[in-house]
Amino acid sequence: MARPEKIRLGEVLIQQKLLSEEQLNQALADQKRTGRKLGRVFVENGFVTEEQISGALARQLDIPYINLKFYNISDQLVRLLPETAARRFRALVLEDRPNTVLVGVSDPTDLFAYDEIARLLKKGVELAVVNETEVLHTIDRIYRRTGEITDFAKEVEADIGDAFVDFGAMTANPGLEEAPVVKLLQSVFDDATQVRASDIHIEPQEGRLAIRFRIDGVLHLQTEADMKIATPLALRLKLMADLDISEKRLPQDGRFAMKVKNQRIDVRISTMPTQYGESVVMRLLNQAGNTLRLESIGMPRKLLERFRAVVQRPNGLVLVTGPTGSGKTTTLYSALAELNSVEKKLITVEDPVEYRLQGINQVQVNEKIELSFARVLRSALRQDPDIVLVGEMRDQETAQIGLRAAMTGHLVLSTLHTNDAASTPLRLMDMGVPRYMVGGSLQAVLAQRLVRVVCESCSTPYAPTPAERTWLRPELGDFAEQAQFFHGKGCPHCNGTGYRGRTGVYELLEMTRAVTDAANHPDPAHFLKVAHAEMAGETLRRHGVQLAVQGRTTVAEAMRISNQLED
Repeated sequence: MARPEKIRLGEVLIQQKLLSEEQLNQALADQKRTGRKLGRVFVENGFVTEEQISGALARQLDIPYINLKFYNISDQLVRLLPETAARRFRALVLEDRPNTVLVGVSDPTDLFAYDEIARLLKKGVELAVVNETEVLHTIDRIYRRTGEITDFAKEVEADIGDAFVDFGAMTANPGLEEAPVVKLLQSVFDDATQVRASDIHIEPQEGRLAIRFRIDGVLHLQTEADMKIATPLALRLKLMADLDISEKRLPQDGRFAMKVKNQRIDVRISTMPTQYGESVVMRLLNQAGNTLRLESIGMPRKLLERFRAVVQRPNGLVLVTGPTGSGKTTTLYSALAELNSVEKKLITVEDPVEYRLQGINQVQVNEKIELSFARVLRSALRQDPDIVLVGEMRDQETAQIGLRAAMTGHLVLSTLHTNDAASTPLRLMDMGVPRYMVGGSLQAVLAQRLVRVVCESCSTPYAPTPAERTWLRPELGDFAEQAQFFHGKGCPHCNGTGYRGRTGVYELLEMTRAVTDAANHPDPAHFLKVAHAEMAGETLRRHGVQLAVQGRTTVAEAMRISNQLED
C-alpha cells in the first residue's frame, strides 16, 4: 500500500457521525490542559469507544480493521519487531506475505511509525487498524520474560558457585541493581505483572527450585531452576521486606512496595521453612489505576440494587463472606468508594491495607506491638466515624465491638469466613455473640465466590457430560437438555487454559423482620429454613448456573462453587 497520509481524527469522527462539534471542542480543550492523546481523551470522556475510533480510521483510509480478540496471532511473527518498537508504535506483525508484511497499528496515520517499522522489517508494509488496548495486552503476553528468567537463574547459579553470598554487603553496594539475583527478581515481577498473576510462589523441592504464578486462581509453573539459588532468592526478598535474614526456622511475614512498568505494586510476603529450604509466597497488590466500582465486579442487576440500598443505610452491620481469595475485600472497597464523600468520615481497620483510597483513614493492624483489631476498633470509634470497615471478624471480642458500634449509629462493614449467607448469623452466635445483638444489628450478609470466565477469543459450544446435565437439572429442569453451553478450546490469548479473567458469584440474605425473629429462636434448623425461604432460591449455585447458561463460564466452574458449599 502507499505511504499513509496524515488525517485529523476529530474531523473523521464528525464526518462519520460518531462525534459532535461540541464534544470535539471539549476534547481539544481537555487535550490542551492534560497533554493526553486526542483519541484517548475521546475514549476517557465516554464520547466514543476504541472500537469506534479504529473502525472509523479503517473506513477513512480504506484499510482493514482487525479485532485481535478473534485473530490467530503468531508469536514468532510478532517478535520480528523488537519489543521497544512494538510498544512505542503500538504495532504487531500479523502476516508475512511474499513481498510485504501486514502490520496492525493503533494509529495508521503516524507517518514516522510507518517509515520506522518498514526500516526495521526491511520489507514493504501493509497496515491494518487494531485496538490499542488489545495491542498492549498482546505485547504483554508475547514479549514475556520466561527465557530471560531462566537465563538469569542460570547466571545467579554461576555467580554463586558453592560459596555463600553476603547479601548484607550487597545491600551497601551501589551497583546492586546489576547483581544477577536482583535481575532475576525484577524479571519475575515484570512477567507476573504482565500475565496478571495475583501470587508468586518460590518453592524449594528435591533437586530443583520451582517458581509458579497464580493466574485467575490457578497455579501455573513459570520456570524451574537449580536449588543453589533458593537461599539467595529468599535472603534477598527478606532484605527487601525488612525481615530477619538470620531466622530460617520460623515463618515470617512482611511487605514491601516496588514499581513495575510505572505501576506501584504492594507485595505481601510470607516465608515458611520446609523440608528442602524456605518457601516464599508473595501476594501482588496493584495500586495503580484501581477503579473500584460495584458495577464491574459481576453482581446481577437486581442483587446490586438491593446491596446498594443496604450499604446506604445510616447504621448496622453488613458482612461479606467467602473463603480466602474470593474477592471479599474488593467488594467492600467498591462499596466504600461509592460511600466516600466529604460529608462522611470513613475509617478502615485492616491486616494488611490492600487498597488505598483518598479521603479514607486507614489503619493497619500490627500484632507484634499488640495493635489488634479489637484495640484499633475501640480507638476508631472514638474518632467520630460515620462508616467503619473491619478487615475481618476474627474473634468474639472484635465481633461484639463491631456489633455494638452498629447498634450505636455507625455503619460497619466487615468479612467473615463462612460457606454461605444463611449460615453466617449462626456463625456469629457460635463465636459467642448474643442472639439479640445479631438480630438487632446485622443488616445483611453477602456471600460470594469467584469463577473463571471463558476466553472470548476461543469460546466454542460444547455438550456437557451426563454428570453435568444431572447437576444442572434441579436448577434448569428440562431446559438443561436444550440449553447451549460454552467452553474455551485454548488459544494464545488465554495461554491455552480456555479461561481469561474471573467474575463474581453472589447471594444476598437481608435480615428482614421474619429472619430477625428466627435469629432469636433457639433452633438453628428453624433459622436456616426461614433464611432460605427469604432468599427464594437466589443462591450462589443458581447464579453460577446462570453464568454457565449465558456462556460466561463453564458448567465445571459452576459445579466447583457448588462443591465448595457442600464441603
